[in-house]
Amino acid sequence: MRKIIFSINITLDGFADHEAVIADDELHDFYADLLNDIDLVIFGRKTYQLLESFWPTAAWNPNSTKGMINFADKINSVPKMVFTKTLTQVNWTNTIINRAGLVDEVLKLKNQPGKNISIGGLSIASVLAEAGLTDEYYFVTQPIILGEGKRIFSSLNERINLKLLETRVFQSGVVVLHYSI
Repeated sequence: MRKIIFSINITLDGFADHEAVIADDELHDFYADLLNDIDLVIFGRKTYQLLESFWPTAAWNPNSTKGMINFADKINSVPKMVFTKTLTQVNWTNTIINRAGLVDEVLKLKNQPGKNISIGGLSIASVLAEAGLTDEYYFVTQPIILGEGKRIFSSLNERINLKLLETRVFQSGVVVLHYSI
């Protein structure tokens, strides 16, 4: 059975903000390495649109670093699925739209043969965590106190107990906490 894996950058005070990140090569290489065991990335519309606005052309951007190019190559090549009710087309290579029910569809995908599945987006992460479908979490904790923003898992009704598998500290002070259910 495939694992559902959620990874997210969070601040020390529990907020998720793509601009509150130390986006150095070590971080980009970490995320690129995570994709080695992934053969499908699932997004909601908002996360898809955010990532699609940058990564498809990042490898050719003269301002991109080696780590950014490494991640761009990986994320552009992996199959992607967007759960949306509003998008009618997608332009990112290897991306399809799915309008089916998220929980039922992810359960089907999880039971199919293949590598693991990565999920992206706060609402998708909350729904799949609540449904008990997420197997592993990577909390990439940024050494930043933001004070406000979007909280992860703000809609959970039940506590989820996790088992620490690994910690990793980057030179920037970022700490990765890897948990399983």
